[in-house]
Amino acid sequence: MIEVTEDDFDPAQFIAAARIRENGGIVTFTGIVRDDGITSMDLEAYKEVAIEELTTIRDQAMVQFPVNTIDIIHRIGKLKVGDHIVMIVVGSSHRKSAFQACEYVIDRIKESVPIWKKEHTHEGARWVPGEHSPRST
Repeated sequence: MIEVTEDDFDPAQFIAAARIRENGGIVTFTGIVRDDGITSMDLEAYKEVAIEELTTIRDQAMVQFPVNTIDIIHRIGKLKVGDHIVMIVVGSSHRKSAFQACEYVIDRIKESVPIWKKEHTHEGARWVPGEHSPRST
């Protein structure tokens, strides 16, 4: 499953969906809004292109690594500290390929998916420049 949504998600639901007979291990990455001076953040996306790019990343990871399942969900909208941002769930017969695929997916998301982040602090707000799409304030 590939999804870009404004709705929160339950990580346990995605982990449970990856519990298929072929998977001997499930590796997950869950990104959350951390408290490092940020009060909230806005995430914007070119949703149709983001979904296409996430699908391409998933498909490339499935070819490159011997894994059985990869699900990716990415939030957009206004998020506060503690909210989920992104989740990647990789199921594989063996752990090493699941870890490698999960790392590959998050690295590629940061490089190429058109999702932009604006961080809000007590001092103001700024767009966070990304490798894939720098924005100015």
